[in-house]
Amino acid sequence: MARSPFTLAASVTSALPRTNVVGVAALTERAAGRFDSAVADLDDGRRVVVRVPSDADAAAELADEMRALRALTPGVRALLPFRAPELFGETTLDGMRGAVLEFIEGYRVEAAHLPAGRGAATGLGTAIAAVHTLPVSVIRAAGLPAMTPEQVRDDVSRLLDRVAAVHRIPVSLLSRWSRALAVDRLWRFESTVVLGGIAPEAFLFTDIAEVPRVVGLLDWHGLSVGDPAIDLRWIASAPDAADDVIAAYASEGVRAPDAELRTRARLYAELEFAKWLVHGDDNGRQDITDDALSLLRALADGVVDDDLVVDPSVDIDDALALLDRDPRTASGSIDTSMQTDAYGPDDVSLFTDDPDEPGSVAPEREGDGEETAPIEMSEWVGAHDPADGTASADRTEAKRASDAALRRWAASE
Repeated sequence: MARSPFTLAASVTSALPRTNVVGVAALTERAAGRFDSAVADLDDGRRVVVRVPSDADAAAELADEMRALRALTPGVRALLPFRAPELFGETTLDGMRGAVLEFIEGYRVEAAHLPAGRGAATGLGTAIAAVHTLPVSVIRAAGLPAMTPEQVRDDVSRLLDRVAAVHRIPVSLLSRWSRALAVDRLWRFESTVVLGGIAPEAFLFTDIAEVPRVVGLLDWHGLSVGDPAIDLRWIASAPDAADDVIAAYASEGVRAPDAELRTRARLYAELEFAKWLVHGDDNGRQDITDDALSLLRALADGVVDDDLVVDPSVDIDDALALLDRDPRTASGSIDTSMQTDAYGPDDVSLFTDDPDEPGSVAPEREGDGEETAPIEMSEWVGAHDPADGTASADRTEAKRASDAALRRWAASE
């Protein structure tokens, strides 16, 4: 049974003995009933939030949250362009350890409603980058979890083994993820401070000159060292704003550009479906298992014939060498752009030179003296078949279903 705001507020005095509560209000945290929360006004002018977990899992999360907030020393907080709640004290209610935290004013924006352009999208990218550029020593000194790229990759491998044991996941998805796992370059990243899979709803905004600005971040329980892509897995649920988020994030980074960041972010988003399936199977929850399988089938239909990464057996140098040996290749300048769905033109532009800079021109090669003949394209591209349009429409509809499923799962967290 949910605890009343008055009961919660009364427990504040055990954490802050020399204060009195002069006002109480309910607080909705979108935590699906995992926490009971209330806002309390104190006689010293402070406004605080009291949070008490409702089950053991929520209690463990809150313990991690308090541990992380203690690691945010004044010096660390000064490096952030937004506020993190102060931990004022602890309280106990019904045998559960609760927390009394600073209240930060602001509003939230869900991923699916995140608009493109300057404001919320760019603010999120900048805010996440600020966390990722914190010194790793902060995490290590606090004894918080830290993972190398190899350990992150091993974790994904173990998850895929566990998912395969369920025997009900679409084979195409398991193959898709396994191929991504096998691509070495995908896992060549630098571990950074991360939030363990943050969602946009954890950030608080306020409007300054009618432009949304990030002013606070509430969820810190996942603070650790790991793959920075984990905190961007949600961008698949924000199709309108994704490019602006990534651009703002990349512009703030002080490390070498990570060309595979967005690909790993998408992989982690898809693997959340797999984790949901494993959770249902481990706990004997048929309703969760059925829901996860429904999400996985929609995802499988949406990504058919679409790998997360290009063929790992052929890298860019190999591809260029093949082109150079191909007599059908024109001898002029060559288009070496990445023709793959894993990247959009805007994504690749983040990690390439200025397009206005002149590039080197391939040297002229001596031909065999034969004139170039027209190419009969009908042998390369089949005549139009009405069925092709139907197949394309089916793939488009499946992709929409996949993206909708991804947004649904992200919203359920």
